[in-house]
Amino acid sequence: MKNIFLIILSLFLVTSCEKEIDLDLKDQSGQIVIEGNITDQAGPYFVKITKSVAFTETNQYPAVENAQVVVSDNTGQTETLQYVGNGTYQTSTFVGQSGRTYTLKINVEGQQYTAQSTMPEAVSFDSLDQDSFMVGGETSYTLLPVFIDPSPLGNRYLFVYTVNNNPKKFFSEFSDNVNNGMPNQRPLILPNDDSNADDIKVVAGDTIHVEMQCIDDPVYTFYSALLQLSGGGPGGGVTPANPPSNITNGALGYFSAHTIRVKSVVIQ
Repeated sequence: MKNIFLIILSLFLVTSCEKEIDLDLKDQSGQIVIEGNITDQAGPYFVKITKSVAFTETNQYPAVENAQVVVSDNTGQTETLQYVGNGTYQTSTFVGQSGRTYTLKINVEGQQYTAQSTMPEAVSFDSLDQDSFMVGGETSYTLLPVFIDPSPLGNRYLFVYTVNNNPKKFFSEFSDNVNNGMPNQRPLILPNDDSNADDIKVVAGDTIHVEMQCIDDPVYTFYSALLQLSGGGPGGGVTPANPPSNITNGALGYFSAHTIRVKSVVIQ
């Protein structure tokens, strides 16, 4: 997604209906980075703990071992996660459900980090509508996620999509600040640049896998800021670029309790 037109268009779509988010960019290393997810799908669920590197370095983050990681919810459910390697801790019996508020507590290196996230109700993900446009004589593609936003204001969405079996993920966050209670009108701009080895250009015949997440407001704010930073630094400018976190005690990253609905489509 390094094509200049698509970057400008994507940032316009992100920022034209949202207030600016002040970002605290610091070129530093050694901070705890936490990435945790609880969903309404069957577990296990994962929490990954690493340490940040300087923003100017490639994003190879040292794994953090020997942490105590506990997740709980407002119904009394609780579990201590097991370490499975590479900075990753996983649940075994914990169950995620819409409407519950989840708490993450991590004790590591003499410090405690906590976060809370409330899982919204799921919104029906009906289908994907394809469209295309020309840029520099070449065809670029968009996908419109078809869903109707519920009428109460404040719904937040994250779309995570991949191309074929490539593990590289693309993100887009939506809110209902403009089209509250209406059918979605925001398309996903698919990648169209393969100038470098790790870049992707979507062409006819490719399969696009789209995951729709209903997220809470703090997680939406995190991803909105993260997308403003995308492309920064030789490593891609991901989590340690200091978007506003919902985790206490100066940790970077996020803790998200969200629903998941998935659709796939073959580009025609």
